[in-house]
Amino acid sequence: MLPRRFTALLAVATLVSAVTVLVGDQPSMAQQVGQTLREPPEYSSRDGVLQVKIVVERRQVDLAGRRLWALTYNGFYMPPTLRFRPGDRMDLTMVNRLGSVTNLHVHGLHVSPAGNSDNIFVHIEPGKTFHYVYRFPDNLAPGTYWYHSHAHPDSAGQVGGGLSGVIIVDGLARYLPGDLKGITEHVVALKDFQVDGDSIRTQNLHASSPTNRTVNGQLNPTIPIRPGETQLWRLANISANIYYRLHLGGERFHVIAQDANPVRDLWSTDTIVMPPGARYDVLVQGGPPGRTQLETLAYDTGPVGNQFPQQNLATLVSSGTPMPPAVLPTTFAPMEDLTDAPIAARRTIVFSEDAAGNVFIDGKVFDPNRVDVRSRLNTVEEWTIRNTSGEQHPFHVHTNDFQVMSINGRQNRALSWQDTVNLPVGGEVTVRTKFTDFTGKTVFHCHILNHEDMGMMAVLEIVN
Repeated sequence: MLPRRFTALLAVATLVSAVTVLVGDQPSMAQQVGQTLREPPEYSSRDGVLQVKIVVERRQVDLAGRRLWALTYNGFYMPPTLRFRPGDRMDLTMVNRLGSVTNLHVHGLHVSPAGNSDNIFVHIEPGKTFHYVYRFPDNLAPGTYWYHSHAHPDSAGQVGGGLSGVIIVDGLARYLPGDLKGITEHVVALKDFQVDGDSIRTQNLHASSPTNRTVNGQLNPTIPIRPGETQLWRLANISANIYYRLHLGGERFHVIAQDANPVRDLWSTDTIVMPPGARYDVLVQGGPPGRTQLETLAYDTGPVGNQFPQQNLATLVSSGTPMPPAVLPTTFAPMEDLTDAPIAARRTIVFSEDAAGNVFIDGKVFDPNRVDVRSRLNTVEEWTIRNTSGEQHPFHVHTNDFQVMSINGRQNRALSWQDTVNLPVGGEVTVRTKFTDFTGKTVFHCHILNHEDMGMMAVLEIVN
C-alpha cells in the first residue's frame, strides 16, 4: 500500500458494531479558499475486509461561505474515500434517510452486477437499509475508482447534490521504481455544485448553468510540493454532468493509470480532457520555487452541447529544500492486448438525439425490463459506438472494461483499458470487451447523468 502523508482527517472515526461510521461537516469555504488541500477522510480495509456503514441524508454543510442544504454520505459533501486491496471484500450497509429512492454504484470496479453486489437495479426506499457485499477478484486492477448514486431517473440530481466519493484500490506501488514507492499522494476529486436559494440544486440541473467547481470540496486550495519532488495525484471527475480540460501551467501530467487501469507505457501531457466519470492516476514533479495554477481550460462539447469556461481549480506551490527529480519509468505495467483475440460478435451501438433534445441508444430509451444486448461469458466482442448527435457523449459500461481499437476509423494504440471513452461529434469509437468472471444484468450509458436519466442507457446481460 502506498504510504500517505495526510495532515489531518476531517473527523474522527468511530467503531460501532464492527462497522466504521464517520460523520462530520466541513469548515466554511470562505475560510477554505487558498488553504492547503485536505484529503477526504478514509475508510481502509483490515484483514481483507472493509466493513462500513454509509448514511445517506440531506444535511446542511458549509460551502462557498454559505450554509447550504446538500445530499451527503455520513454528513460530508466530500465523503470518505473507500480504500482496499485486490482480493478484499467490502461489506457496506447503506441507510437511506432521503425522501426518495437511492442506491449505490461502484464505478469502474470489476465485480458482480447481480444480487446485493454492484446491482444498479436495486432501489433503496426512504427509511430503508440495504446491505451490499462486494467480493473483489485477486487480479482487480489497482488505481482510482469512485462511488455514486445510480438511482434512475434521479442520478444527476443526487450526484449533483453531493452523492459521490472516491475509491482507491491499492497496488500501483508495485510498478513504481524503488525511489518512488513512498511518495506523497493526493486525492484530487473534481466536484461541482449549483446553488438554488439555501440549497445545492438537485432538480433541473443544466450543465451550462453557472457552477462552483471544487477540489475535494474546497475552492482553489493550495497543493504544496518541493522543487523536484514527485507526487502521485489521483484525478477523478466525480461530477454529474460537466467536463474538465485540466492544465497545469509549465508542468506535465505523467500518466500511470487511466480509469484505474495501469498503463503499459508511461505517457506525458500538459492537458487532460476528463469527461464525467473519467479518472487518471498521474505523477507530478515540482518545478522551480513559485506558484502554478491547476486550471480547467475552456472546452466545447459541440454545436448542441455545452461551452465550459476556463476556471482556476487549485494552486501548486513549489517551495522548500529542492530534491533531485526522480527518473520516471518508461514502461510501467503489463496489459492484455485484444488486437488478435477471436471475436465472438461485432455490434454497432448508436447514440442519437432528436431536434427536441431527446436522447436515445439505438433509437430507444432505457427500459430496465428489456435486455438490449446479450453477451456470453468468456468471449470477446467488438462494439462500434456511433455518435450521430451534435454533442459529445462519454460512453461508459459497467462490470468489464474495454480496449479502444480505433477512433473515427483511425487505429488507436491503447496503453491501457478504460471504462469511459468520449464519443466525438458525428463520429465513432470501436472498442473490444472481454466478458470475464461475472454473469447478470448490467448497463452501458452516457455518463452525462442528465442524459442517462433521460433514457440514454441500455441493458447488457452477460450469460453463460
